[in-house]
Amino acid sequence: MRRRNTGPLAPGSAVTVRLVKEPRPDVHYAAVVTADDGTHIVVRAPWAGASDRDFGFVRFEHGDVFTEHYWRDRWYSIKEVRGANGRLKGWYCDVTRPARVERDALVVEDLDLDLWLSGDRTTILRLDEDEFLESGLTDRDPEAAARAREALDELEDLAREAGFAALLGS
Repeated sequence: MRRRNTGPLAPGSAVTVRLVKEPRPDVHYAAVVTADDGTHIVVRAPWAGASDRDFGFVRFEHGDVFTEHYWRDRWYSIKEVRGANGRLKGWYCDVTRPARVERDALVVEDLDLDLWLSGDRTTILRLDEDEFLESGLTDRDPEAAARAREALDELEDLAREAGFAALLGS
């Protein structure tokens, strides 16, 4: 049985971020905690991909730094992406179940809906809605599917209104 830790993580501590992608393999990567107030967890991590990845709207590359915001009470995470030169590329948002901490791991269940906001705030893209439909979540867990759709709508509204600044304290 996994021991769950609901208390805050100490700033500066190492943590493994585990994105649960069921039925696909989970994604694991190392990060460092920069803040945790018991609800909102912030970690910093380098691009964890084995190689650079071009999505068409953004390219994630070796040297990119992700400042990732997770909540224990929200159905999404927001990842600020900066290049190795410090230039803001944008924000990649995952619709997820609320984050939880298990030992030294930050565990987040990815629900296959994503949103991208470009660094200049001119482009907002809703992503992977086809994967969400194919996941079967609507049939398996209609309540979670409804929460996921609400979270994507909330992220888009936040992106259009303030660009996440108020929410992230930036």
